[in-house]
Amino acid sequence: MRKIAAVSAVAVALLANGLVGTGLGSAAAVPADAMKPMSLYAPSALVISVEPGTGDEGASVQRAVTLSCAPTPSGTHPAPAAACAELKRAQGDFTALSASGAPRICTKVWNPVTVRAEGIWNGKRVSHVQTYGNSCMKAAGSEAVFNF
Repeated sequence: MRKIAAVSAVAVALLANGLVGTGLGSAAAVPADAMKPMSLYAPSALVISVEPGTGDEGASVQRAVTLSCAPTPSGTHPAPAAACAELKRAQGDFTALSASGAPRICTKVWNPVTVRAEGIWNGKRVSHVQTYGNSCMKAAGSEAVFNF
């Protein structure tokens, strides 16, 4: 008998607070957007940045872009399709990136530039930091990924 009274008291409290009849917990209250199936593609979303120096001085970021590769290339990167294709060829290994075509002739002037890539590639967390001797060497380091 006490259990029934306690349940009734809870029901009265819920009614008084307007919580019963709102549809909370029912299938009818779930928005249609929430019922859409999730993507079949593993997520690939990165933030890629460029900063002056060797990356250990706490320098501020000069430029940063976003790059999302699945299901379609997008983001603020100026060439998302080319950057995604280049990463796909390298199987997401940033150290394997290299520019193709005519070799680039760069000076040996030491003016370091550091690039960073943070995020998710094919569902796996990635964090890459690489320092180039100067911006010409950075441009020679990849076709599209770090060229923005």
